[in-house]
Amino acid sequence: MADIRFDGKVAIVTGAGGGLGRCHALDLARRGAKVVVNDLGGSVDGAGGSSAAALKVVEEIRAAGGEAIANGASVTDDVGVAGMVAQTMEAFGRVDILIANAGILRDKSFAKMEIDDFTKVVDVHLMGTMKPAKAVWEIMRAQNYGRIVVTTSSSGLYGNFGQSNYGAAKLGIIGFMNTLKLEGQKNNIHVNAISPVAATRMTENLGMPQQIFDMLKPEAVTPGVVFLASEGAPTGVVLTAGAGVFAVAKIFETEGAFLGGSPEAEAVRDAFARLNEDEGAKAYFAGAEQTQKFMRLIAAG
Repeated sequence: MADIRFDGKVAIVTGAGGGLGRCHALDLARRGAKVVVNDLGGSVDGAGGSSAAALKVVEEIRAAGGEAIANGASVTDDVGVAGMVAQTMEAFGRVDILIANAGILRDKSFAKMEIDDFTKVVDVHLMGTMKPAKAVWEIMRAQNYGRIVVTTSSSGLYGNFGQSNYGAAKLGIIGFMNTLKLEGQKNNIHVNAISPVAATRMTENLGMPQQIFDMLKPEAVTPGVVFLASEGAPTGVVLTAGAGVFAVAKIFETEGAFLGGSPEAEAVRDAFARLNEDEGAKAYFAGAEQTQKFMRLIAAG
């Protein structure tokens, strides 16, 4: 099969001043895309800001013969996001790909977490994914083409101690993706998620052995992102990636059982083992499929 190329395509990559975003931007550019390198340039917890990191990545892309421009807007700022997309359209005339990668961490156990720590992380990850997607959505609809890759995490899919804020945001992103994948279908807009396992400045303080840390280089995640951003990408997929390992994460629902029209709580308790059986479980593409199953079980009595 032919190599994946992005000649004539324009990509916006948020949080691209370092780590995963930088790797995504560099590889997209290497494959022919014109890239907007967005990065606020703040610290891991979201404080501060500088354009230096984004400009450095732009210089790397240009030195390798690619085309790129820098943007320093915060993904949480409505005016800044609108300006980023306007800058992209002025420079390149279209937007084909959005890689929503920007993020921060404010890890604490839930007992010690301040409300502001929760709000800020949800704002950057969830709202900071939605706002750029909203800003490019009508452009992609008009083009009848778009590829959006959002970034989730095992902390959202499965949980992680001290990350109730981050986990809530990251699973919220999957709910967001699951609706956009349906609404984008008629206009050839595919929306997928990457769930990276990578060593970046956001993970360097987790205490993992150096040997493992060295294996989890962010470059090993980027092939999954490039595939999800390509013309041949699926839609509605959560692709997990790290250290050369790739897998697909899915939400499954068991077959369940009809317990009568007005069951008591005791009936649910007594049937719970049967309700929890894995046999016959399915991963639905849309919520209506769950409703259809319910109607089938009711009709079967």
